[in-house]
Amino acid sequence: MILKRIQVNTLIGQLTNCYIVVDENTKETMVIDPGGEPEKILEMLDVLEIDKIKYIYLTHCHGDHIGAVKEIKEAKGGKILVHRLDKESLFNPEISFTIWNQDGLIIDADSRVEDNDLIHLGSTEFKVIHTPGHTAGGTCLYCEKEKLLFSGDTLFRGTWGRTDLPTSSFEDIINSITNKLAILPDDTIVYPGHGKSTRIKEEEPIYLTLRPRLP
Repeated sequence: MILKRIQVNTLIGQLTNCYIVVDENTKETMVIDPGGEPEKILEMLDVLEIDKIKYIYLTHCHGDHIGAVKEIKEAKGGKILVHRLDKESLFNPEISFTIWNQDGLIIDADSRVEDNDLIHLGSTEFKVIHTPGHTAGGTCLYCEKEKLLFSGDTLFRGTWGRTDLPTSSFEDIINSITNKLAILPDDTIVYPGHGKSTRIKEEEPIYLTLRPRLP
């Protein structure tokens, strides 16, 4: 599997991690959370010689994770996937925080995903893990074979995602992490929506005290 991380600027001024995942044998490709700067993402796809992508996966509906979706889809295709509970929120700027976009960014998903759905790129399998808390329809993608997790804005290095936003819940995000993510193998690499990667074993202790770990 080929994995590339691209940090992209968004219209709310925060760097977002966009991930490109490619099956080496079939060249089937998924772009996760294209939050902005579509030219940077498209340049990397061209470097990888990807003419058409299979999926554009959205871990949740927020504008800093969807800002480049239209451009990527127009240039390279790809079926837009998002959890059922966040699909409708894509049309609500007060929830998706696209109200700051003067162009009125509105996108629609091609398909809805649910907890435990499986997504395939060639022989590589990803499991959808519904992790409500940051948003009602927030999800993570877990690949057992590669021992990695794309955690969106649910789990970060040293802390968890914000829970003071529409449809968010502190209780839900802690339950999602402790009951669904912390049970994954300790050596699972976590690739979050913002910031540096980490491992599950490094994050488990903070959920015993519910205190974020200092940098």
